[in-house]
Amino acid sequence: MANIASQKKRIQRSERERRENRFRISQVRTWFRRLEQAVATGDAAAAESEYRQLLSKIDKAVKSGALHRNAGARRKSRAARIRARLGN
Repeated sequence: MANIASQKKRIQRSERERRENRFRISQVRTWFRRLEQAVATGDAAAAESEYRQLLSKIDKAVKSGALHRNAGARRKSRAARIRARLGN
């Protein structure tokens, strides 16, 4: 455990930022599952809604730094492929 006050504050801040990052990444995973479920049921309207929400969550995660820019692009591409399965 740190003895210096500024280091104690830094530890608290790091933990808070870690929780926020985990929350954002968890949201992205949740919306991926929701998109896959909507595509599996064949509900085009729900799939489109879930897809838009997923892109928003990915963009927010990238903007906040929880996801790397390239990782965000890769996940958006994956989401587009999942959505495209609905057309088949």
